Amino acid sequence: MDYTLDLVLSSPGRKMIMLPLEMASMNLLSTADAPKRSLAEAQPSELFLNRELSLLEFNRRVLELSKDENIPLLERLRFLCISSSNLDEFFEIRVAGLKQMLSVGSTQAGPDGILPQDLMAAISQRAHALVDEQYRVFNEVLVPALEREKIRFVRRTDWSKEQDTWLRNYFENELLPVLSPIGLDPVHPFPRILNKSLNFIVSLSGKDAFGRNTGFAIVQAPRALPRLIQIPATLSGSGAHDFVFLSSVIHAYVDDLFPGMQATGCFQFRLTRNSDLLVDEEETEDLLVALEGELSQRQWGDTVRLEVAHECPERMSQYLMDVAALTPQDLYQVNGPVNLNRLLAIPDLVDRPDLKYPPFTPRLVKALQPGNDFFAAIRERDILLHHPFDSFAPVIEFLRQAARDPNVLAIKQTLYRTGTKSGVVDALMEAARNGKEVTVVVELRARFDEADNIDLAEKLQEVGAHVVYGVVGHKAHAKMILVVRREDPSSATGALKHYAHLSTGNYHPRTARLYTDYGLFTADPGLCKDVHAVFLQLTSLGKVSKMKHLLQSPFTLAKELHKKIERETELAQKGRPGRLIAKLNALVEPDIIRALYKASQAGVSIDLVVRGMCSLRPGLPGISDTIRVRSIIGRFLEHTRVFYFGNDGEPEVWLASADWMERNFQRRVEVAFPILDKKHKERIIAELNGYLEDTAQSWVLQADGSCLNPETPTPKGIQQKLLDEATG
Repeated sequence: MDYTLDLVLSSPGRKMIMLPLEMASMNLLSTADAPKRSLAEAQPSELFLNRELSLLEFNRRVLELSKDENIPLLERLRFLCISSSNLDEFFEIRVAGLKQMLSVGSTQAGPDGILPQDLMAAISQRAHALVDEQYRVFNEVLVPALEREKIRFVRRTDWSKEQDTWLRNYFENELLPVLSPIGLDPVHPFPRILNKSLNFIVSLSGKDAFGRNTGFAIVQAPRALPRLIQIPATLSGSGAHDFVFLSSVIHAYVDDLFPGMQATGCFQFRLTRNSDLLVDEEETEDLLVALEGELSQRQWGDTVRLEVAHECPERMSQYLMDVAALTPQDLYQVNGPVNLNRLLAIPDLVDRPDLKYPPFTPRLVKALQPGNDFFAAIRERDILLHHPFDSFAPVIEFLRQAARDPNVLAIKQTLYRTGTKSGVVDALMEAARNGKEVTVVVELRARFDEADNIDLAEKLQEVGAHVVYGVVGHKAHAKMILVVRREDPSSATGALKHYAHLSTGNYHPRTARLYTDYGLFTADPGLCKDVHAVFLQLTSLGKVSKMKHLLQSPFTLAKELHKKIERETELAQKGRPGRLIAKLNALVEPDIIRALYKASQAGVSIDLVVRGMCSLRPGLPGISDTIRVRSIIGRFLEHTRVFYFGNDGEPEVWLASADWMERNFQRRVEVAFPILDKKHKERIIAELNGYLEDTAQSWVLQADGSCLNPETPTPKGIQQKLLDEATG
């Protein structure tokens, strides 16, 4: 595991050639004859990369896009913000959980063999390097590039007289009335600091109104005010967009908050807290009520990180660490705003289309054009959508037609994340008002969407929908819609037919334009019967009989995946071509990784497209010689879960809501569904080939956990090719 982060930045990429599916029978690597090693004898550190360090590596790949001059400038700024936001969540959840383990004296190593205390030290080292690089990119790369485009962050020392007058008025009229500076003394203790909020520690000289010497004071920035203030165009140069950080304004006029005293230092800081919710589902009677109570405490969890201005004196930083019960490895000194994610407002405030990705209109599948009878189209054949290249609008229209069709009797749907304002929810509410039997499985525990999902559940209940919250101990993560329709309206006993939509991603209209996901409309009786069975299980909690097509967690998915990997392994052992491809967001489950190693030892050709965390080590002599792992990072967040098995010339293609993680196999309700239509299968295989051949947006994972760009990039990445096909 001991590799330096600089390796990713400075090492030249190797030319890597990925194997298209039709070439699966060829012998790929000269190391195929390497002596086989016993997996049982290998040390955990040899076999597994650490998941937390792998996640940090993913965030570095995101940050690298902010330096890519082939990407529009404001989009590069977005990628910087995304890397910052991702790192926030990493500390709020992953580091927070690790700190909890250490607090109770845990010495249990993970699958990779790393002890908790050693992992915390490694995280600190690499996270500090990542943060330093974020601010270097901001100050040395993006700020100068933005200034060349007349988008400027104006420092206090550079304010014109007119700007200073305007900003002082802003301070006096907008800021001063809502600021409550707190001088610290025994009667005014250190205030509670909200998670990730902007604050200032101020050193003071002179005596206060009561004749006492004062030391420090705390100023908390108002939550309601923007962290970036746009200076009126009349006070900027022609065509310029000038911005001032709220922190600069407070810093400039901080003396006004302490009449009769002098602020000798003013330094911004931010605390990050544990944001995981702890609810005992076995003990609570109402999960919604329990989560509502827990949400109010999320902002006040245990502290896990302190960020301070880089020029903050050591004694003040130490004081903040003491108050927050943190150590020097938890301290991050930053040369710029303590929350880079606030810069995400800039692309929306600056009307410069030339500095953003060109807009696109997603393709509308011919069979699902507006005005068409969707039920007739789906009865005729399965319909496959690949978002965002294919429009998400047909999913909403499908629900609307179901809500308004007098022959539709019932609609059932799972909702994990869908947004506060959603056409999906509007259609479900309309259906309930129209007298349909609407059942919605709302997963209240979708991290950081709990409040929205609680509000959603209450709104649906108000209009008469049946709302359930999944299964105790298992998040309902499957993505499914089921519509029950009477096909012969002239007869009260006419046959009922089921229509289903299955997806790899959430029913969220906004992210459907930002994430890649597959969705399948089907009226196949076998698939629909299976979907119906899963819904019955989620609502009645009864046992599901053996299903014809679907694989489901926590029951059959992991077991059947192992069987399919073993089938490819046995084929290779018999001298037949074994072939496996998986496209995932994360691969960390130890048993599945061992199964892949065993398959590789047998000679199975394995390509893995893993966006984020990956604990598998590719290219280990005698263990994973035939495994190649790449990550595609681009304009859209890769979110599809696709599994391909060669099956001795009769290939299987599966789509799923699940990644290959322990939680997805054991603690979530997930479904994987086969692609039965031959043309759809061929399309997905062709698109998988495109991902394997992409060297423009790909990063190739090395055995030590580092990622390298291929030496010779293709002119276009797979995302752009798919976008061109959809909009051309």
